Amino acid sequence: QVQLVESGGGLVQPGGSLRLSCAASGRSIRLYVVGWYRQAPGKQRELLGTSASSTTNYVASVKGRFTISRDNAKNTVYLQMNSLKPEDTAVYYCNLNTGTAVIWGQGTQVTVSS
Repeated sequence: QVQLVESGGGLVQPGGSLRLSCAASGRSIRLYVVGWYRQAPGKQRELLGTSASSTTNYVASVKGRFTISRDNAKNTVYLQMNSLKPEDTAVYYCNLNTGTAVIWGQGTQVTVSS
């Protein structure tokens, strides 16, 4: 059974940076697409970007500020977030699409505030 665990969230000041981790267990992520999402209070969950084995894509709102990387040896995908803004405050999730199932982690809270 595949499980995803996000970590690295917390409180950061505007302009700061955080790196989130999405650690997978139960299956290698090497061949699968992993996505990062976030959900702010009162809003729908939104896609931030995806990481496949050789390609990475981002939505326009975070392109240039957020970077997704993966370490297949550690079975972990990262989300590096720079120049954070208060509107980036949300619960951040990763998911893994196996082609037959989509698995979500429990999320990690990111709060951007002075």
